[in-house]
Amino acid sequence: LTGTSREQRALQYVLAHAIPGDPHHILQTFDQWCYHCEHLSCVGPDKGRIVERVLLERAPLRVLELGTYCGYGTVLLAQGLPPGARLYTIEGDPRHAAVAEKVIRLAGFSEQTVELIVGPSEEVIPHLREKHGLMNANLVFMDHWKRCYLRDLRLLESHQLLAEGATILADNVLFPGAPHFLQYAKTCGKYHCKVHRASLEY
Repeated sequence: LTGTSREQRALQYVLAHAIPGDPHHILQTFDQWCYHCEHLSCVGPDKGRIVERVLLERAPLRVLELGTYCGYGTVLLAQGLPPGARLYTIEGDPRHAAVAEKVIRLAGFSEQTVELIVGPSEEVIPHLREKHGLMNANLVFMDHWKRCYLRDLRLLESHQLLAEGATILADNVLFPGAPHFLQYAKTCGKYHCKVHRASLEY
């Protein structure tokens, strides 16, 4: 009825209530909105702790996020980066990307730290090296369409965009589920697999 999307309404709430330049407070403000106003399929605090733990363990210098959405996961990743690291995030929907851009910059991350790339992942991935300077990624966070997980992992492999010992962190592989991706990861012989149990967001 308002003529605005859920994502835009969440952005207005964040702009009104979050402390600029404070990534942690911006994530908390998103959480408040999602718990008490409208559900958004952001990572959320429960699974967010898993992401934070992986970042702490791996200290990746080059991170690739597939599925920026409203920028929640992007801010979560960016605040856990070691000094000098760079995050590339890809969003296929220009409307979501416009929201995410405002959220990322509100959190205080410059384009030197976080580069937001708008376009379908299958079109962007093959050009990451020559167009965006990503030689290879130490950590890939997949949180876009589940049916694209396997296709995009194979694309990353074929374009040699995975650093040696890279970590692939994929959200919601059990529900809604990415069975082909999961089967490939477990049986292709290239990866050690671990399933993290978590609740659905909010």
